Amino acid sequence: MDAAEFRRRGKEMVDYVADYLENIEKRQVYPDVEPGYLRSLIPEEAPEEAESYEDVVKDIERVIMPGVTHWHSPYFYAYFPTANSFPSLLADMLCGAIGCIGFSWAASPACTELETVMLDWLGKMLKLPADFLAGTEGRGGGVIQGTASEATLIALLAARSKIIKLIQADHPDRSETDIISKLVAYSSDQAHSSVERAGLIAGVKMKKIPTDNKFSVRGDALQKVLEEDRAAGLIPFFFCATLGTTPSCAFDCITELGPICNAVEIWMHIDAAYAGSAFICPEFRPLLNGIEFADSFNFNPHKWLLVNFDCSAMWVKKRSDIIGAFKIEPLYLKHDHQESGLVTDYRHWQIPLGRRFRSLKMWFVFRMYGLKGLQAYIRKHVGLAKEFESLVRADQRFEISADVVLGLVCFRLKGSNELNETLLKRINNARNIHLVPCQLAGKFVLRFAVCARTTESRHIQEAWCHISHLASELLQELPHTTVVGITC
Repeated sequence: MDAAEFRRRGKEMVDYVADYLENIEKRQVYPDVEPGYLRSLIPEEAPEEAESYEDVVKDIERVIMPGVTHWHSPYFYAYFPTANSFPSLLADMLCGAIGCIGFSWAASPACTELETVMLDWLGKMLKLPADFLAGTEGRGGGVIQGTASEATLIALLAARSKIIKLIQADHPDRSETDIISKLVAYSSDQAHSSVERAGLIAGVKMKKIPTDNKFSVRGDALQKVLEEDRAAGLIPFFFCATLGTTPSCAFDCITELGPICNAVEIWMHIDAAYAGSAFICPEFRPLLNGIEFADSFNFNPHKWLLVNFDCSAMWVKKRSDIIGAFKIEPLYLKHDHQESGLVTDYRHWQIPLGRRFRSLKMWFVFRMYGLKGLQAYIRKHVGLAKEFESLVRADQRFEISADVVLGLVCFRLKGSNELNETLLKRINNARNIHLVPCQLAGKFVLRFAVCARTTESRHIQEAWCHISHLASELLQELPHTTVVGITC
């Protein structure tokens, strides 16, 4: 394919993508295929001779689309949003064309410098303390990670490196193996599984702190466990607080937890993967109060801020803590400006060496939506979630299982876990909408997350009518049940 054909085919692909997104709600949201469906649709080996572009494109609908879960459908209400917007897609196209591997400033100065500035832009939208911004007198800064899971692992490894160095400075005879065997990290019992996985990768004990009736970790619960573990000879060194938990979008009380962590020199990392986007709105910014106590903070613009995957924003209060844990300087990666004090080499801030020019997506989106446009988008989704909540509350057969703060509604039929498992199975088997469950206080709960950029009130109403209808059918099958539902 030469440049001339690329121009023509590129325009055709943009048209295909635009048509796909414009008409996505006409597609079945969840695929109706069985595991292994794809292998029988394509040859067992790669072709020896080149095939035509036309043949490749034909196979998109024949091979790929039948197995796609349409995350950007307005009938997709599972997990959390995955962001998408036309400006971001265009920026990703440019990123792919430039194709730099931005492991150092010298590898592509614009790649590094735009990222540093974009993380400052976003940090200012969130009103982060100046300590976290690179363009200040502070010692912190921001970096784009691939996922919140990576950010948690990076923070945990940096905290582990820091505590080992501190202990060995006072006790040079203590081995690293001995110290690691005594280290213990903590998270909420509602924290994402990636936090526990970070502990497995880092080889440290990970303990879960029990939550209150709002599914939040409070200061007294953390304090109790810390005292018990210190008395047992363990070394607490890391706590991951969650703002917007995956099961219910609960918020740990960081105004209580932060001072405790600071007092005993425990690294506090804040994971706000989904909820963090909402903090650009003044009415939701109080949910981030206490950030000044944190050592690191992360959220995913690729979830709810119109920047497509992958783009996970992480800030640290002391960049030396991150760099000190991961810095290795082979001769072939050195360059003339690295000791100038004005240069960031992001390979020292992450697990992989290479990195894409991801800040282009942020630059395009921030400029083409503006802060007010981004705030309006967040508020629209929250409003749609509140609309769904009101529909659930109006039906006496159902109950709300957790506070609805942002764009997630946790609800269930009043009754057994088995009843709700059956309802969810029927909802997803119908393929009209797609939901996933969670467990809260021992109860099987359905999660309804407003996800797609194109979701409107009519989609919420249609989804509720569908759920209500299936619930009526299910309850009519039960003996001695009187069905009193809301007519759509």
